[in-house]
Amino acid sequence: MFSRIRRDIRAVFERDPAARSVIEVLLNYSGLHAIWWHRAAHRLWHWGLPVTARFLSQVARLFTGIEIHPAAKIGDGFFIDHGMGVVIGETAEVGNNVTLFQGVTLGGTGKERGKRHPTLGDNVTVGAGAKILGSFTVAENSLVGANAVLLKPLPPNATAVGVPAEIVRLAGKRPQMLEHDKMPDPVHECLDTLQGRLVQLEARLAELEAEHAGKPPSRKTARQTDGPAT
Repeated sequence: MFSRIRRDIRAVFERDPAARSVIEVLLNYSGLHAIWWHRAAHRLWHWGLPVTARFLSQVARLFTGIEIHPAAKIGDGFFIDHGMGVVIGETAEVGNNVTLFQGVTLGGTGKERGKRHPTLGDNVTVGAGAKILGSFTVAENSLVGANAVLLKPLPPNATAVGVPAEIVRLAGKRPQMLEHDKMPDPVHECLDTLQGRLVQLEARLAELEAEHAGKPPSRKTARQTDGPAT
């Protein structure tokens, strides 16, 4: 138990540059408190005390703003940064060294029973406000961008952004965490392409108007502009 606690604290220092001391982390990190509450509730759940486990998880939500169902399976080195508004559903599974930012939801898509929440592999990072909905796997070392809505599986070492989320990077190396500003934005790239095409079309239209202005009117146009014969 104490080795897991030490690993949790070490994960904070590894992934949050604002952490300055162990005392500060122990007293002020709601994500750390939430995972400790969850481990207690998870044990009660497997002891056959679901009502007590759910009550404990709701007490944890009251104090941390983070709701984790006691049946959810969470690995070591789990880190929730800031944490307010994070929701993790009943059948969600989270691997080792996973990082979630505030406002993340690991949810389902309906009222189906059985496995209905996502599975996150090791070393996955999920950006602020992202929603991962459904029973599928986000494979190891993948990154889901801020405010993305992911509705389908991700292969290893993938980066997905957008609504709905699409893969924009798939490389043989682990994505760098905490560098959301360096992630590609497919919506922005699409708008840039459209804007460039619009500039080309406007330039061509201007050329055609200039050519037309330098020519005499066609016979049809002349007949239309001439008045009735007198």
